[in-house]
Amino acid sequence: MLDGLFTGLTTAIMPFNLLMVVVGCFAGTFIGMLPGLGPISAVALMIPITYGLDPSSGIILMAGVYYGAVFGGSTSSILINAPGCASTVVTAFDGYPLAQQNKAGKALALAAYSSFTGGTIGAIILLFAAPFLASVSLSFQSGDYFALMLLGLTAVAAFSGKGQTLKAMIMTVFGLMIATVGTDLMSGTTRFTFGNVNLIDGVSFLLLAMATFALAEVLMSVMKGAHREQDQAMDSEALGSMKLSRDEVKEVAPTVARSSVFGFLVGVLPGAGATIASFLAYGLERNLASAKQKLQFGKGALRGLAAPESANNAASTGSFVPLLTLGIPGSGTTAIMLGALIAYGIQPGPRLFMDNPDVFWSVIISMYFGNLVLLILNLPLIPYISRLLAIPRPILIPLILFFSITGVYLVSFNTFDIHMMVAITVIALGLKLLDFPMAPMLLGFILGGILENNLSRALTLSDGSLSFLWERPLTLSICLITLVLLLLPVLRSLLDMKARNQEVPGANVGEG
Repeated sequence: MLDGLFTGLTTAIMPFNLLMVVVGCFAGTFIGMLPGLGPISAVALMIPITYGLDPSSGIILMAGVYYGAVFGGSTSSILINAPGCASTVVTAFDGYPLAQQNKAGKALALAAYSSFTGGTIGAIILLFAAPFLASVSLSFQSGDYFALMLLGLTAVAAFSGKGQTLKAMIMTVFGLMIATVGTDLMSGTTRFTFGNVNLIDGVSFLLLAMATFALAEVLMSVMKGAHREQDQAMDSEALGSMKLSRDEVKEVAPTVARSSVFGFLVGVLPGAGATIASFLAYGLERNLASAKQKLQFGKGALRGLAAPESANNAASTGSFVPLLTLGIPGSGTTAIMLGALIAYGIQPGPRLFMDNPDVFWSVIISMYFGNLVLLILNLPLIPYISRLLAIPRPILIPLILFFSITGVYLVSFNTFDIHMMVAITVIALGLKLLDFPMAPMLLGFILGGILENNLSRALTLSDGSLSFLWERPLTLSICLITLVLLLLPVLRSLLDMKARNQEVPGANVGEG
């Protein structure tokens, strides 16, 4: 291992490779800021460039672009509520309200610090624990993944306001229903396509996210007349202070540490990725918050911004574990990188340690340098990036519409997606007016496909019996945790009711 580390360090600190880290991070950050163009698009754009490079430099460049795009995707989420990529949708929940409160500078700075910490912790864990984590990820079977997705769905309460749990559950079911549109991967039959070939591949997550957040938010502001408001010149007042107070650092530090480790572990699981990690980390953090702190989530809570930003960057690093050690892509972006490795004549898997130690270790070591570069690049740029808020709304609103529609079109080059996005936006607008939360629908949609596929596999292996839920200790443990999390809100409500009933007689006695 020490020999491999030395080889990787020697390769990573070569001037050309350090340049590739800087170029990759800068390009990724810029592409990530554009709504709709996420890390998959960013890495795909780099493939032609990497053909002329040696394997180490090429993969280092693509890795830099990957976590640069995830890092940069938070900017448009915070400033204009248009997520740059799927994994930064959750960032908008508390980042955008902070920007509306003239705290854009603080939100962007916190996102930068959280992303740096998450990526760094992920790189350190990856450095020492990659072989062990590969065996852990292999031990997960279909039943375990199904139970894990059920556990993820319990986070629905995290995305609902007080007294909105039923509405959040309805929206989760709505998301699960949308996830069933398209071709069933197990049987190959098409479902709910209504004979339309454009729906055979299902509904795109990017399309759904842009319609329910960016476009719906724009139309809501137009309906409220916010676009007619006089925009004041945005100097330091609208940017706000970029500094975090000592109390704020104390508040978010445990969140960043927890979410970084949690996000990395989710990223290690093949097929999970940064998007699921950010949703689950946000849900976990809200469930751990006190009753008073929970009320702040969705309204500009610092913990609500730090959790997904730490988790998605740590998960991006974690997704390299199955890629490098097993040859299994942990996300859509690492699937593209897998293709690039194979094009180089390198077979990712258990032998990569021995056959290409320079590639394996240099990529891991370059991740730390990459996170450092991202922090150095982004912090000084915050005052300039945040000037997006200075653009008058009559100009900003058409720009958001243009980038949202163009971003969705560039993914599929299909005008049907534009029509469907408009239809979903109208539905989302109606639901928003009725005070239905959008986030649970996205959570149900993300987890729906994985949940269904793993349930089908588990039922096939157990001859149609549900016994797989309790036969394996790991599956049973996850199911029990899910049950506890489901019952906790009910028990808490009962205890609160009991406490109120005990207080009332006491108050009457005191008065008498």
